[in-house]
Amino acid sequence: MPEPRRPRVLSAVSALSALCLLAACGGGGQDGTDSVTVQLDYQLRGNHGIFHVAEELGYFAEAGIEIEDITLGSGSPDALRIVGTGRADFGFADLPSLVTARSQQVPVRALAAVNQVSPLGLCTLGDNLSLQAPGDLVGHTVGVHPAGSTYIFYEALLAANGVDRAGIEEVTVTPPYENYLIEGQVDAVICYIDAEVPQLEDAAGGEGSLSILLGSDHGYDAYGSGLVTSDQMIAEDPELVQRFTDAYLRAFAYVVDNPEETARILAESAPEQADNADLFLRQLQADIDHTFTSETTEAAGLGAMDEERWTATVDTLAEQGVLDGPVEVADVYDPSFTETHHAENG
Repeated sequence: MPEPRRPRVLSAVSALSALCLLAACGGGGQDGTDSVTVQLDYQLRGNHGIFHVAEELGYFAEAGIEIEDITLGSGSPDALRIVGTGRADFGFADLPSLVTARSQQVPVRALAAVNQVSPLGLCTLGDNLSLQAPGDLVGHTVGVHPAGSTYIFYEALLAANGVDRAGIEEVTVTPPYENYLIEGQVDAVICYIDAEVPQLEDAAGGEGSLSILLGSDHGYDAYGSGLVTSDQMIAEDPELVQRFTDAYLRAFAYVVDNPEETARILAESAPEQADNADLFLRQLQADIDHTFTSETTEAAGLGAMDEERWTATVDTLAEQGVLDGPVEVADVYDPSFTETHHAENG
């Protein structure tokens, strides 16, 4: 069991200032600022900007939260295990991968669905192969990474469309996948429209050079990525979870309205990101155009989750045999923190 969190000790003057600030914003703990860690699923991309905006604009500070670290990751499965074992307090990960993690007894839950639909798709060089349906892959070579969120997506998409994988030559690739496609080693790769697609387009000849088939247009009825935490965190400190979620969703709204400023904040978050503002902006625009909103968010606010979509996500994975055991829909998400935020903030 991870050790319980110990609030950072403040001086008398700073503690008084913090309490005044927390009183002004209507929340926060009475024992000082809570220091938390965040685990990302992968290298920095546009939708990670929600955390950085909340920190840069002081939303976390106003909620009585200090971000000790935002750690880059090597994939959703690892990120979920890190959060589930208490080595990070909050995280960002692929939500279908969260379902798989729950089937492996990893105690994590979703707090908010950032990508209301999956940003995953299949990408080809348009001049070589135009994709109109998943069946167009038959007779061609596909680069697959047999682990993590992309493989779960690939298996589920082909099964949902009745595609016989025996007719596809599958080549094992390792992230990043771009060079395998650009160099002609494979005809198609699994891709995130809000991650590597802008880079792929640049390498392939610019906008319009790729043929992109979105899973959400072809029966992959599942969430994308979202905000997660552990069962233990929810049980032991729900008040902190609520404050964190409030700050996060406040930043989410800012990101949707201010993608250029978000891209700037991300580019300034580390020296090695200094030249990536345009890339971050294009990634964010893809999310704004395709994944951040849905009928659910129109009715209940950004990040909102509904039982029907979660049931579809769990059922899709169960039908494809990718779960290690039964998973109850009620165990994979807790909508109460997002619902409370929107009820109190309109």
